[in-house]
Amino acid sequence: MPSENRTEENRLLNHNLGENIRLIKTDLDGCSDIVFREFKIGGTYDGVIIFSRILVDTKLIDEFVLKPLYQIGKIPDEWDSKKIKEVLINQVIIAAQIDSGNKLNEITERVFSGETVLMVSGLLDAIYINMQKLEKRSIQEPLTDPAIRGPRDGFTEDISTNMSLIRRRLKTPKLKFEELNVGKISKTKTVITYLKGIADDTIIAEVRNRITKIDVDAILESGNIEEFIEDSPSSLFPQILNTERPDKLVSCLLEGQIGILVDNTPFALIAPQTLVQMLQAPDDYYERHIGASFIRIIRYLYYGVALTLPSLYIAFSTFHQGMIPTRLLYSMAAARENVPFPALIEAFIMEITFEVLREAGIRLPKAVGQSVSIVGALVIGQAAVQAGIVSAPMVIIVSLTGIASFIFPKYNLALSIRLLRFLMMILAGTLGLFGIFIGIMVIMIHMVSLRSFGIPYLAPLAPLTLSSLKDVFIRAPKWAMKNRPEFIVKKNVKRVDNSKNM
Repeated sequence: MPSENRTEENRLLNHNLGENIRLIKTDLDGCSDIVFREFKIGGTYDGVIIFSRILVDTKLIDEFVLKPLYQIGKIPDEWDSKKIKEVLINQVIIAAQIDSGNKLNEITERVFSGETVLMVSGLLDAIYINMQKLEKRSIQEPLTDPAIRGPRDGFTEDISTNMSLIRRRLKTPKLKFEELNVGKISKTKTVITYLKGIADDTIIAEVRNRITKIDVDAILESGNIEEFIEDSPSSLFPQILNTERPDKLVSCLLEGQIGILVDNTPFALIAPQTLVQMLQAPDDYYERHIGASFIRIIRYLYYGVALTLPSLYIAFSTFHQGMIPTRLLYSMAAARENVPFPALIEAFIMEITFEVLREAGIRLPKAVGQSVSIVGALVIGQAAVQAGIVSAPMVIIVSLTGIASFIFPKYNLALSIRLLRFLMMILAGTLGLFGIFIGIMVIMIHMVSLRSFGIPYLAPLAPLTLSSLKDVFIRAPKWAMKNRPEFIVKKNVKRVDNSKNM
């Protein structure tokens, strides 16, 4: 079977135009959008153009392809096929992008990519003319990465538009774009982008190698590629960042990271990635460093709150009542007097209910989604307390935990914490504080062992890189962050040279 596939891929055009058309029509049988337009060139040579009427601008084809071809006079007898091809490309057809090839399977790929294929009897090469007319969404503000301050343009589903948004910000030949086609059926255009001389060549080669090894029918979204190229796909923690913001991707390229753009999705991937970088928001670098540092510290504190607050409440109320202040303990005992469930079951009921409300708010239409989630939480929480199913302190704990999980800049990182929270609650309900410590140690050991394209997941904290701590818990002034992250960049480390400002 593999040898048959290789034979299909290597089928070449021959001198017989009719036979070539027959083979292509066989491949495209049942594709009603494909047009075969046959004609004469110079009164002597047969020709045909092949295109998809839903992907091309037919007016451009009429004006800049067919009309010039019909106006060709008699072709001199001494012209060979090479000369005819040269004249067609350089003097007759008016188009910015023209290419050629001699493989039959490549013709179908080009047609389905929105290009127009010209074939002439006697020519062993087909001519590919870019006359695309693709419908695309206008550039809008990102929905998942809202900006408080900074650029408000976001990626779209058109990969060419996304590339232009990056090129507009980095006007340098060091910015490289490498195009790949991924998916045996979908042939999805995928672009690897990086800054030559800043990004590590080993990481670039590894990203390229992992993408080219993907053997799947179709890639429909960048998340499909993410699952194939992660170092540890079974880990709950995301090792590749996704973003809708061009400014975020550009800032990561300047840090020596690599971007992956996928056609038909507004989400770009960034690798390698660390936990510290996932807790950073683009707005941190647009506001003054003191305010940005304060918000970042709050973000780290609530990272711990989102993970451990329900489990701490369960542990204290079940096993370690002596650690709770007396008045608070009396208040908690009074609130739980009529609750029939232990704290662990009570917490599970509220957490699962909150997750259901959260998902319902996302899936419902925007006009009613927020109203349903807010009203539902208030009504259900109040009713559950009055019915004696859960206690008021548990409602407060779960609400604070839910709010804390919204503080993370990235949804996939918050999702990992939401899942781990249930594990921590089980450990707290069975082993108390000892179980919480075990859970934290297991999570820390796992994160220390994680790698993202060879970069430690907890860098620059483990292993410790003192020079890179200026952009971890606090955000130092821009003029003080002279070097790029040394755990990613191995050359061209300096990004700020204060000596020129002296």
